[in-house]
Amino acid sequence: MEGDAQDSTQAAARPAREMIEAHQEPGAGLRGLAAWRAYAREIFNRRFLAYLGPGFLVSVGYMDPGNWGTDLEAGARFGYDLLWVLLASNIMAIVLQALSAKLGLVTNRSLAENCREQFPRPLSLILWVLAELAMMATDLAEFLGAALGFYILLRVPLPIAGLVTGGAVFLILALSRYGYRYVDYVIMGLISVIGLCYVIEIALSQPEWGKVGYHIFVPRVNSQSIVVAVGMLGATVMPHNLFLHSGIIRSRALPGDAGHTGRLIRYATADAIFALMMAWVVNSAIVVVAAAAFHHQSIEVTSITQAHQTLQPLLGSLSAVAFAVALLSSGLSSSVTGTMAGQIVIEGFLNVRFSIWLRRLITMVPAMVVILLRVNEIKVLVLSQVALSLHLPFAIIPLLLFTRDRRLMGQHANRPVMNVAAWTITAIIVFLNVLLLVRIFGGSF
Repeated sequence: MEGDAQDSTQAAARPAREMIEAHQEPGAGLRGLAAWRAYAREIFNRRFLAYLGPGFLVSVGYMDPGNWGTDLEAGARFGYDLLWVLLASNIMAIVLQALSAKLGLVTNRSLAENCREQFPRPLSLILWVLAELAMMATDLAEFLGAALGFYILLRVPLPIAGLVTGGAVFLILALSRYGYRYVDYVIMGLISVIGLCYVIEIALSQPEWGKVGYHIFVPRVNSQSIVVAVGMLGATVMPHNLFLHSGIIRSRALPGDAGHTGRLIRYATADAIFALMMAWVVNSAIVVVAAAAFHHQSIEVTSITQAHQTLQPLLGSLSAVAFAVALLSSGLSSSVTGTMAGQIVIEGFLNVRFSIWLRRLITMVPAMVVILLRVNEIKVLVLSQVALSLHLPFAIIPLLLFTRDRRLMGQHANRPVMNVAAWTITAIIVFLNVLLLVRIFGGSF
């Protein structure tokens, strides 16, 4: 499966390698302005398109149905005030995802495999169990989001919508037999659909663009909105995405070529930045639409289905349909990447071959049980947030320990400035997740 992707990557890499080497003096590396010019040529050359993909698969986790709840609440209750939170959280996510990609490229092992090899066996098994619990809970929200999309669009009972969702995810995963590149195309297509739907939503809602621009860059928070802001920031980094990124990026790796690994790290970083900025735009659009449609009407939104039902009388049937299509695309794409992340985790921690079909079937069962029991979707979203919050340190801290280890990473180990930035971001995220858990379990601050 990965062989096809590596072959195509190698073919695309040769012209890029020749282009860079042509700008180097014999026996000398690139320095200063010349290095930046060469880097710009790499990134903006059309051959870079051959490397796009992993960042988009990862970005899906940042706009999955689990994020919609906090975004809708932020916009409906506080208007545009919390848009700055999304920008700050996205910057933090980019740093950690770039480190995850670098780990996979340099070691040619996923984060899960590195945990198995670098930590004592009992510790790696504990980390595996925690990762499995977090991803199973997260998958509930992702699967439920897609099922709700089918339920709204097809007007079929929710259990049938769940079965249709399972079938659709299986079909997309079937493309992985021909290489990750084909899955990349489907995911990028679904992300494009989400973006297009929210272009329609924003056009119909007619937001106040002056306030939007102001609140993206100027922090504003009060005693009421701080709780929601913590919820938005606390769920910034998706732990399963760190495992996923370090695993799928290996389809771009070319073992044995240290110089080319450095260039691939730059490509992977640019890919992550581009994809996660798109995710930031989508999440910001959700807040903007909620602010324009609900906040100005003083309408309290308590569920995703209520948001859909409320949009129709406010903005018309086109807006309601666009909302449902975006939700469906978000749920399908995140269910696919969640399943891929689960396979990477179980194979990496246990050193076994595990069928992606069996993985999808196993994780589909709890989701179908939740649907059959008609559990409120908000409760499912809360459960996913709790799982992510509890597991987050156990994914981020090993990542930082590995990427700073010169024995493991060689010349690509984190520099001191990156270590300080990454550990600061980790401390902020973990602290905010603790506050998020306090809020979820009824505390106040």
